Amino acid sequence: MLRGEGSVALVPTMGALHAGHEKLVQTACDAHSNAIASIFVNPTQFGNPADLEKYPRTEESDLEILDRVGVAAVFMPTATEMYPADEETIVETTHLAQKFHGAVRPGHFRGVATVVTKLFHITQADVAYFGMKDYQQLAVIRRMVRDLHFPIEITGVETVRDHDGLALSSRNVRLTPEDRTAAPVLYEALSQAENELKSGKTVEAAIEAIRRIIGTEPRATLKAIDVVNARTFLPAEGVPSEKVGMMISALFGEVLLIDQKEFTP
Repeated sequence: MLRGEGSVALVPTMGALHAGHEKLVQTACDAHSNAIASIFVNPTQFGNPADLEKYPRTEESDLEILDRVGVAAVFMPTATEMYPADEETIVETTHLAQKFHGAVRPGHFRGVATVVTKLFHITQADVAYFGMKDYQQLAVIRRMVRDLHFPIEITGVETVRDHDGLALSSRNVRLTPEDRTAAPVLYEALSQAENELKSGKTVEAAIEAIRRIIGTEPRATLKAIDVVNARTFLPAEGVPSEKVGMMISALFGEVLLIDQKEFTP
């Protein structure tokens, strides 16, 4: 139950909560007396039906985490409630969602934008919190909010990592033990790319460093590397003069993992 007066914060999740989600929710609760967490495994952002089927569902432990952190409410709709049978409306950023990681995951960001729009309208939140691990998703949501004049503030929260640098993700539980051991190569590659930029080298040198390091891990299949201007989200080139975001994705077996790092000159 919402707690009287005060702004309303929303933390959208698909459940299978981990320490990264907990940080998001805690950040929202610390700043707002009315923090709502949603749990909804959104079918429209999965390109592969098998991937949707295998997505972990841990409702009982999710609710325990949210109760411990102290949210004011949890919103857990069904797929039928969110997507009536005769529905025909979608929301899409027509350019931003099609490039970079959007090219690796066709239709993914359309599904994200549509369900987030619904969540914003249903909860009437004043602010929403999203993790920065999915760097392009955060950019898509910010662009959508700007373009459609949503009266809501979008706040990004830093990625939470395991002891070996692997970004926490609900997908990590699907990794085999061998792939879990290999997966920190993503953070290793991003860290080396950051070092390249810190030493005054070019974006192209940073990208080459990522390719080289991930190429040393036989269990990783690199899918995409993109380095963008953090302000414009246009591809970055040469020696950066503004903040850039580095985004990578790789397959470990059948599990696609993503990661990101920002660099400010």
